[in-house]
Amino acid sequence: MTLPPFPNTRLRRLRRTPALRAMVRENTLTPADFIWPIFVMEGTDTAEPVASMPGVSRITVDRVGKAAKDAYALGIPAICVFPYTGMDARTEDCALAWSPDNIANRAIREIKSACPEIAVMTDIALDPYNINGHDGFVENGEIVNDRTIEALVKMALTQAECGADILGPSDMMDGRIGAIRTALETSNHSHVTILSYTAKYASAFYGPFRDAVGASSALTGDKNTYQMDPANSDEAMRLVERDLSEGADMVMVKPGMPYLDIVRRVKSEFGVPTFAYQVSGEYAMIQAAAQNGWLDHDKVMLESLMGFKRAGCDGILTYFAPAAAKALGA
Repeated sequence: MTLPPFPNTRLRRLRRTPALRAMVRENTLTPADFIWPIFVMEGTDTAEPVASMPGVSRITVDRVGKAAKDAYALGIPAICVFPYTGMDARTEDCALAWSPDNIANRAIREIKSACPEIAVMTDIALDPYNINGHDGFVENGEIVNDRTIEALVKMALTQAECGADILGPSDMMDGRIGAIRTALETSNHSHVTILSYTAKYASAFYGPFRDAVGASSALTGDKNTYQMDPANSDEAMRLVERDLSEGADMVMVKPGMPYLDIVRRVKSEFGVPTFAYQVSGEYAMIQAAAQNGWLDHDKVMLESLMGFKRAGCDGILTYFAPAAAKALGA
């Protein structure tokens, strides 16, 4: 399309007033776009601030019901549970990962009891339970794929039995989506949704999250043999195609803002429900700058989230979810 020359075309006409800007706005951000990640820990009636994530605290299971009800009242449709596990509870065999009574599964049941309307998402990976801090079993220094999948399937089935609505395999093992989907279909859990961490990059932006779940001191080595190379884009498309073919209902790109080009490619090439995770490092940078008075907190928060929508996201996992919902006037 060729626009008529100036002055017949004055693009500023449609920016002149708030009403005109609202009429032609191409993307809209609402609380329904958010999934709120929370961290749960052992104890009673306690919240423990995460130093590297200002404004975020680990909370005990007896507090997750209220957190879920508060989130739902703000219009947030889903909450994602991440467990904080001390080193004394981590083992080589990771058996706690599929225990119905681990902290995450107790939190699922508590949320569904207190606020059945909200969707509960989980994390499927061994790192919160692994003495080595890795998402899979470690054998002779190698993160092994196929044995790990067997454990991930057990995790998935236990979480589904505890009431999870959305399973989030974040481990990046090959073949885990197909194995989990098959297990769900044959165990009367065909209704359970899989939101696959399909393009999860080996990123330096995860540091504060690892503090929040107690993984920083546990991790030995790095995750480069199973998480994606930040230099690759075409590989992400192959991963999306594979996970969809194996039974993923939705796909995720992680981290978010440094990988919005990947989000756009996924949405354009596949047209499937596409999510991104505004990870802990992204959150912490904005919070730190705002606390120092270098940025306007609410304006930058909402601008960053709008960037995800503009890139093609159907939803965003963000620690800003409650604050953003309030800022949007929920």
